[in-house]
This record gives sequence, structure tokens and C-alpha cells, in this order.
Amino acid sequence: MTSLAQKLSDALKSRDERSIRRRLPGLPQIVTSRRSVIDFTSNDYLSLSRSPTLRRAVLDALSSAPDILGSGGSRLLVPAPAHAALEARLCRLFDAEAAILFNSGFDANVGLLSAVPQPGDVVVYDELIHASAHDGMRTSRLSRDSFFSFAHNSVPSLRHTIRRVLSHREDVKTGKSSVFVVVESLYSMDGTFSPLSDIVDCVEELLPLGNGYVIVDEAHATGIYGPKGRGLVAALGLEKRIFARLHTFGKSLAASGAVLLTTELVRDYLLNYARSFIYTTALTNASVIAAGCSFDMLEDGTTEVLAAHLMKLSSYFVNRIGAHLRNIPPMLLRLPDYLEELTRTSSQPFQFPSPIIPLLTPEPRSLSAFLLTFSPSECSTVALYTKPIFPPTVPRETSRVRICLHAGHTCKDVDILIQGIVAWAQGRIEDARRNGKEWNRMASDVGVKAWMESKL
Repeated sequence: MTSLAQKLSDALKSRDERSIRRRLPGLPQIVTSRRSVIDFTSNDYLSLSRSPTLRRAVLDALSSAPDILGSGGSRLLVPAPAHAALEARLCRLFDAEAAILFNSGFDANVGLLSAVPQPGDVVVYDELIHASAHDGMRTSRLSRDSFFSFAHNSVPSLRHTIRRVLSHREDVKTGKSSVFVVVESLYSMDGTFSPLSDIVDCVEELLPLGNGYVIVDEAHATGIYGPKGRGLVAALGLEKRIFARLHTFGKSLAASGAVLLTTELVRDYLLNYARSFIYTTALTNASVIAAGCSFDMLEDGTTEVLAAHLMKLSSYFVNRIGAHLRNIPPMLLRLPDYLEELTRTSSQPFQFPSPIIPLLTPEPRSLSAFLLTFSPSECSTVALYTKPIFPPTVPRETSRVRICLHAGHTCKDVDILIQGIVAWAQGRIEDARRNGKEWNRMASDVGVKAWMESKL
């Protein structure tokens, strides 16, 4: 084995030993042999990927479009009328000055954060910001001491961080250098909402010279929140106070690609300096056409009905599972603190629900595997598909099963999921009791030393 192969193998072995090695998912035989799989893990929040209406619309649009295959190269090489038309449409829909398409949300974050912050500027970011933002910052022209994180969704922490920057940076205080504040509107692993209005107020208050710029990643809010699914920025009326917004097409919209909404000046700058835009083949014409069909469903109000059902379903699940979890040791399984508080303080469905609900447990692989094989007596022909999430995707000691609800789910689907979760927890509790009884019996009969040796 070569030196390189040995190093790569050792790195993978290390992840194996810590049970955090990533692998491509596949449905085991026990699932594929069943008639249906209930998906509780994908980001298909509005279930548009299975919408016959959207499928027909896309096929009809493709059949009548003059160009559907490929795109011919980079946007800077080949005219792309379909792409330009979609950008113009999204400017109108989102009330933005300018729009620029990227191949993915990852590419958009990398392009924006690697190019726009200038030497001497500062980036302040939520500690749970997406990996793509980190990659953008790493490839920017800023020095390492120009990046500052603040506690998740904490405006006091943001305020403290900006004040710390101001106390050491006269160029920021005088407006010669800028501060970029990077957040997500809805966080993908925790299902938490950024306090956007308070964040914008804080930035404008502490940086009154206008050199504070808020960037909002709306990837997981697009299609669900705000008028016609335009996101939380639009829901809060903050469009003119946000420097840049990112909306992706690959989650709720069942398409691919992304759009950055910003100013004409920034768009022109990205055309010239964003390497993830310049040096890549543009989205295919078919992808642009499909995304346009998804936006048709946003604009005609179809998705608002789906989003309303999804919100009711999310409230239903959290309140039901929260009641069951009161009887389960929190060290085994629990909701995040913010959801526990909501379920304890009100018997009514909470406001502003999220379809992303993390179930925190030190045994996410066990829970996910159990749900895959769980067969409730009244519905033995389904499989519950979930995914365990480990560090480094999430912070240490916050392993979880991330539940994603979809508009295509029913209350019965959710009830089956809850039954499975509770059955797993009760089984693990019973296992612990049996092990405890075995310990007590062995310790009293043959002594602790002999019991330990029997286990080695």
C-alpha cells in the first residue's frame, strides 16, 4: 500500500472506530420487499417531487421548449435566455433589485463569501451556519482573525461580538471596512428560526454608517414560509434591509439550482469574481425549465395549501411526541430545549412550526434501524425511513435522528412514527432494567469481580 493509500485508509478507519463514517444511503432488502416507504428524512418538504401536477407541467414545458439539453458551457461563454428570463422573474417575485443563478446553494454561498468581503472586512456568523459558508470564508481574501462566530440565534451574543470588533477596529468604526453577518432563516439540523428582525435591528444600531450587511440563507424556508413561499425575509418585510438572500430549488421546490438576490452592483461583481459561477457549466436548460414550473406552483397559490397542511402536521407531531417523551428518560431521548419548553408551557399547537424536528439521542443508529423494521399491527406494510446524524455534521454530544415532515404525510403516518419512536424507547428502557437485574443478581451471587470477568 502506498503512503497516500495508507493515510486515506487510516482516516476512514478512524471514522469507523468512532461510528461517524459517512456512506451513501441505500434501502435494505427488508424495505424494498415492502409495499411502501414513508420518508421522514429528505428535504422534500412540500412533497412536490411526487406531485403529478408538477410532473405534468414539467413534461409539457419540456416538450414545447426550443432548448432542453445541456446549457453549452459557462454563463459567460454562451447566451442563456432561459436563465436570464428566470432571473428576471425571480427579481419580480422576491422584490429584489437583481438575481443571479448558481448551480447549487453550496456554490452560491461559496461564490458570495469568497468574493464579496474585501481585505480588512469582518465576517460574523452564527455558530451553526452551513458548511458552505465556512468554505466560502476559507477561500476568501480575509485573514483568519477576521472571522467571528456568535452563539446560535443569540442576539446578545451577536451584539457582544460586534462591539468587540468595534473596540479593536477603528476602520470598522469609521465605516472604512465592513461587517458581514451571516445567518440562516431556518437551520437545517435543528429546525430553529433566526430572529431576523432583531438581528437586522442590532446590526443597523451598532453600525449606523451603513457598513453592516446581513446575508440570509433561506434554503430550508423557501416555498414554505412567507407570502407565496417567498421565505422568512419576505414574511417579516425585511427585503430592503437584507444585503443578500439565498433561495435554493432542490428542497421544497423539487428542482435543482439556486438564486442569490442582491443588488445590481453585487451581481455584476459576482459575474467577474465569483469562481463558483465563472468556472463551471451553467445549469441545464431542463433544470431551469423545471425550476420555473415549481415557481408557477408558488405563484398560483398551490404550495400555500401544502405549506399550511405541513405546518399543522408539524405542530401535531411535536405536541404528540412531546407528551410521550415526558415518560422517557431525557438521557435516552429528548427534544431540543426550545421544543421541550413549547410543549410544556402550552397545550395548544405552537406558533411558527418547523418541519425539521431533531430527536436527540446518544443512540441514533439504533433508533433509525428500529424504525426501519417497525411494524405496527394495523399497518404492517410500511417502513419508516429516517437517518441518524452524527458529529461532525452536528456539534459533539448532539447526535440525533433528524425528522423531516412533508406535506404528503398524513396524521396517520405521523402516529405510526410516534408509535415506533415510543416502542424503541420502551424497549431500550426494558433492556436497561434487565441488565440492571443481571448486575444485581451476579454481584450478589458471585461478586463484582466475577461478574466483570464474565463480561470480558
